[in-house]
Amino acid sequence: MTRTAEVVIAGAGLAGRLLAWRLLSAGVPVTLVDARGRDDRDHAAGVAAAMLAPYAELVVGDADLFTLGEQSLALWPQWLATVQAQTGQAVDFHHEGSLVVAHAPDYPGLAHYADLIRYRLPADKRDAVQSLDGPGIAELEPEFAGRFSRGLWLPLEGQLDNGQLLQALQAAIEQAMARVGGQWLDRTSVQSVQARSVHTTDGTLIEADAVVDCRGVNAAWPGLRGVRGEVLTVTCPAVNLRRPVRLIHPRYMLYIVPRSEGRFIIGATELESQDTGPITVRSMLELASALYSVHPAFGEARIIRVATSLRPATDDHQPVWAQHEGVWQLNGFYRHGYLVAPAMVQRAERDLLVLLRSQTVETLG
Repeated sequence: MTRTAEVVIAGAGLAGRLLAWRLLSAGVPVTLVDARGRDDRDHAAGVAAAMLAPYAELVVGDADLFTLGEQSLALWPQWLATVQAQTGQAVDFHHEGSLVVAHAPDYPGLAHYADLIRYRLPADKRDAVQSLDGPGIAELEPEFAGRFSRGLWLPLEGQLDNGQLLQALQAAIEQAMARVGGQWLDRTSVQSVQARSVHTTDGTLIEADAVVDCRGVNAAWPGLRGVRGEVLTVTCPAVNLRRPVRLIHPRYMLYIVPRSEGRFIIGATELESQDTGPITVRSMLELASALYSVHPAFGEARIIRVATSLRPATDDHQPVWAQHEGVWQLNGFYRHGYLVAPAMVQRAERDLLVLLRSQTVETLG
């Protein structure tokens, strides 16, 4: 069977969905191909905590990543408002900063963490990293009153609910495809991608003006590797936090991200492994014990989800928007998917629209 499309996007994770939605909104028919079901959340985009933390990520990032993060933070509220207007589905988005805390033995680590961020920030941004004492921490997060004496506030960071976002993007894409054209071939595995065509394992050939590979670790990009992440989702109505919290620890950085209805996403592990199996006992114990050390009420939290995923990473941990053997690649988001996705997708959208318009002019000429 042969089908035709203006643009084929292989992979319906975060990048694939955002790009499909943006192109469809611009009037470009899109065929979206993905091996998973539309509601499947057992992938990097569905497992992520969706922190929007350009300042905190300077510990492992650079100036380019910081710029992409700031650009994306400006785009997220605009794009989420547009998605809600199109679908009626709201996505929880908060821009109230994030908090970094440490227990007394780890104060040197906290000081180094703050110094490293300030050192890598442009001079005019350094005031956005604010050191806190105990009362300052309690003012931001009353649950921590008397529990931590030193901390760091990064007031310009944010977060969103990735589950709500993926669902809203699904609705927006389906509605736009009904108007503009295109199709979503879910539960359809890609056998190969070429410059102007995609072959699926069921024998379908999809010919297109442009092909974009957003399949994460399954894409054929030189040097791409998977970095394993493991997270817990718990419910604990006894704890009320307003913003993401990071805990400085000698061996790992725990993050706690609040969600609605008393839910929290907990993560810390980052393993150089291609293993896609269940979480290990060691990781589970480390996550749970660190969580309990933040607040004793978490000892009664209910674990409602344990998830693992492989984050696609390049050798230099930089996201990719480039052509490889004629195929456009939007990939390599590593642990920064939600942080950089809008800026990277906007770049891809602009380049593809220019390409399609030039091809139209050539055809008419």
